Amino acid sequence: MSPLQPPNPPVELMRARIERNLTLRKGFSWPKYSGKGRCMKPILCIGSVLWDIIGKHPESQAIGFDKGGNITMLPGGVAMNIAMALRKLDMPIALLTYLGKDPSGDALISDAQSRGMEINHIYRGDLPTDRYMAIEAGGDLFAAIADAHSLEKSETDVIAPLIDGRLGGADQPWTGQIIVDGNLTEHTLQFIAENPAFAQADIRVAPASPGKALRLRPFLESANASLYVNLIEANSLLETSHKDAQAAATALQKRGLKRAIVTDGGNPCAVAEDGAIHIATPPSVMVKRVTGAGDSFMAAHIAAANKGASPKEALEAACAHAAKYISSDGDE
Repeated sequence: MSPLQPPNPPVELMRARIERNLTLRKGFSWPKYSGKGRCMKPILCIGSVLWDIIGKHPESQAIGFDKGGNITMLPGGVAMNIAMALRKLDMPIALLTYLGKDPSGDALISDAQSRGMEINHIYRGDLPTDRYMAIEAGGDLFAAIADAHSLEKSETDVIAPLIDGRLGGADQPWTGQIIVDGNLTEHTLQFIAENPAFAQADIRVAPASPGKALRLRPFLESANASLYVNLIEANSLLETSHKDAQAAATALQKRGLKRAIVTDGGNPCAVAEDGAIHIATPPSVMVKRVTGAGDSFMAAHIAAANKGASPKEALEAACAHAAKYISSDGDE
């Protein structure tokens, strides 16, 4: 660790910092949102909002070789990807994230507003806006680097509205849905899993990558949390070697989760909730892109359930939506 970068604050210090440094602003009311005849609170998406820089080539890639292809720069980050997908499915969204006071941050603010997202509680500071860079080759992710340092250093300010009274607090917890991005540090994820201000929320946890899956451990015994992981991430969290999504989802829910959703590429995926297991098989499609596929799946699952689908129907809708996503060229 660099001597210029202090360690992440423990949960107790985060709580004290929020209580000491932030001014209470109670009484905030959301803009009225009505989607298809109903009104509901926005879904809070907490985590990374950044620029995705994606290089794509239709064939496989070898280390050290230079190949021609296409490079795009699009709004991304786990929280933003899920938020964009949910907006397309007519879900109301509010972002809680860090953005720099730079042109990149300004552009992301404008983009979020153009999509109908609520941005009043985004924390902006002097650190640069984060970025993500990936290379996709032959339909697979070849390599990626996520620069989310600004988010990690600003997490206390990002989640503060849910603690200090603006959106909620220990005495009046937020009762709507919250998307929690696995790019947050384990200290912050532990804080969210344990703090009374989050105890009444319907928390949906998204992994950032298999390499960051262990950050999600604080939620394994959270009765109000749903965990969305792939089979590799599930086995990493459980320290097991389950052969299929059904076994992994069942094992995860037995740990104390409200709901466990496990995917396995083109193989059957599963959701375990209320002591039952539901299975769906993704459609077979030609893969044209992979970045954001898991986020698209998660958004479709949440939206379908919010619109009244049964657990199996929601899982099937998520599979269909993700298949459509990965088989399209996609410009957003």
